[in-house]
Amino acid sequence: MANSNIPLLTGATLYTDTASGVTAVAIKASSAVVYELELDNTANAAAASYTKLYNTGTVTVGTTVPDGVFYIPAATKITVVLPAGVTYGTALTVATVTTGGTAGVTAPTSSVAIKIVYV
Repeated sequence: MANSNIPLLTGATLYTDTASGVTAVAIKASSAVVYELELDNTANAAAASYTKLYNTGTVTVGTTVPDGVFYIPAATKITVVLPAGVTYGTALTVATVTTGGTAGVTAPTSSVAIKIVYV
């Protein structure tokens, strides 16, 4: 898995993960405002995936209630733009699984690449 945080000129940061999965990854340990997500599920031709964002640094995937759930249809790449931003006041953590809602502890069969722009 290759993760990186790249500072952008506007003061925002671009988080990238080429293989988001069931292991929760802490993106930022303090308050964050998310402005855009690019979610690439094209490697999973037969199954949808769900990228979940959490407003906490301590996540148990499948138990911790996510604060944002983004559905990515099979074989699809989507971009979600949040012009006003969505605030995660405590922390920002991400995971990607094959079930929506809170439940779900199964990683997608193939890699799901994600990009998140936040301040």
